[in-house]
Amino acid sequence: MRIDVVTLFPGFFTQPLDTSILGRAASGGHLEVAVHDLRSWALDRHRTVDDAPFGGGGGMLIKPEPVAACWEELELGRGLGIYLTADGERFGHQTAVELSLQPHLVLLCGHYKGVDERLRERFIDRELSIGDYVLTGGETAALVVIDAVTRLLPGVLGDFSSAMADSFHDGLLDCPWYTRPAEFDGQRVPEELLRGDHGEVEAWRRRQALRRTFERRPDLLPAADLDDRELRLVEAWSKEREAGSGRSQPSLERERV
Repeated sequence: MRIDVVTLFPGFFTQPLDTSILGRAASGGHLEVAVHDLRSWALDRHRTVDDAPFGGGGGMLIKPEPVAACWEELELGRGLGIYLTADGERFGHQTAVELSLQPHLVLLCGHYKGVDERLRERFIDRELSIGDYVLTGGETAALVVIDAVTRLLPGVLGDFSSAMADSFHDGLLDCPWYTRPAEFDGQRVPEELLRGDHGEVEAWRRRQALRRTFERRPDLLPAADLDDRELRLVEAWSKEREAGSGRSQPSLERERV
């Protein structure tokens, strides 16, 4: 996959793109990221890329000319144009999956009050937000998108099944995970994980993922693929909560399938 990033602050990406999974993805030939300084396409000697909005109001806007010149010179229209903005659609796991299937992404990082609307209409195919809050710029959001998409590319993770078991992959949050030692500071790993029965392990993990989602993100459950037994579990937990008899913080480790 190739990703072009258009930004006012190219240095923001230097170390993150060379670190950990992203660095290995690039060195392994799975990912190519090119970061472009928008000021290189400014039209004046002061490298001005922003101006005040028509009609007044606080803040500045990124001008259309530098972005258009950058897009045309680098032929960025060949990729899927993505603008990182607080008023974009919510970026989530499914969106990351969709983007991971694209051969070429172009990320435009907004700044100030954003970019001239005509740029969005002309060059942008999709607008994304990583949450209901405002960042100082689109660079942080661009890194989130790059990271989430890159780990889904074939060959990037040593154990791709690990990505398939992460939160949101099947519509649920992830289950609790444990490693050695089996007992730490008086707390013991659940017995279901120690008996060597893979079927029991998978059933336990699925139930814990369902319970964790019920407690922390119940809004995800209507879209999750649940069987009849799991639906009955959710209904029972809901009745416990409504009756006030459920624990405020249930012990996930003690739940039984």
